Amino acid sequence: MEELEFRYDTQLLLDQYVEDGEDADDVADDLLDEIRDYLLSNIKGDSMVVAADSGEDDFGEKAIIKIHYHTNEPWDVLSYCRTHGEIYDIVVEDMDRQQRNLQG
Repeated sequence: MEELEFRYDTQLLLDQYVEDGEDADDVADDLLDEIRDYLLSNIKGDSMVVAADSGEDDFGEKAIIKIHYHTNEPWDVLSYCRTHGEIYDIVVEDMDRQQRNLQG
């Protein structure tokens, strides 16, 4: 069985509410670039997907970021992303355990 270089499949959504007068699409695009660049420079991993969109809910307009990243430091990804807004739908899966068909 091949050993994985990056063990944890880390996924999350992030909401950052925009200030009055800001364009949510522009904030989303800028946030996407900032997060992607930070992760690439500071947290080793592979199979990265960072996607951005904008939306609105009862609390206002927001930038929405979806992150999927294979890394050995998922807690660093979560900690960094938390500095940019509310993180939720967090999934950290141990791909080594999956590869060995282990449950739990």
